[in-house]
Amino acid sequence: MKKLIRIVCLLGVGLALANCGPKAFVHGDYDKNPESENLMNDRWSETDMQHAVKDLVASALVHPTISAAKRPPIVMVTKLQNKTSEVIDTQNITDMITVDLTNSGKVQFVDKAAREDISEEYNYQDSGTVSRETKKGKGKQVGADLILNGRIDSIVQEVGKDKTVYYKITLNMTNLSTGLIVWTDQKQIRKTFRKQSVGL
Repeated sequence: MKKLIRIVCLLGVGLALANCGPKAFVHGDYDKNPESENLMNDRWSETDMQHAVKDLVASALVHPTISAAKRPPIVMVTKLQNKTSEVIDTQNITDMITVDLTNSGKVQFVDKAAREDISEEYNYQDSGTVSRETKKGKGKQVGADLILNGRIDSIVQEVGKDKTVYYKITLNMTNLSTGLIVWTDQKQIRKTFRKQSVGL
């Protein structure tokens, strides 16, 4: 009897040690709908980004600055400031906005990040390596009409087991000639969470 109890105890200890060891995600699957809601934790998620981008792009497209323009205004994206306590890839947000606005056919963008590459290519083409017929010269680039920038803020409140996370994304379009903000809007997101015990 004692021997049986000892064996059971050893098995119990072995199982406990196995559960305390390192764990890894060993099985994965593709989510057939990447736009489905993701609330696995209390951090900024792709769902937050998708909701914010969708609403802000829709707001911009119906504003007279874009909807009543005689030609698609040319926009340059500068910076989306992250004023939250989280590490958020703001470039990812502005990329989604750029893609959606460009695909609408109502806005065109100049690529600020590509300017250094363009300058290097001009120098290369001026070196005599490129044929005169295909060489692109300086002075033909199109200037931006509007600058797009903004910021993302957050407020976190936690009382007992309850936690609320609030995000606010504000975007501005500024007329490059006048310096006036011609369009601005914001998207607010509030998420609530409740702590619970997590066993082995």
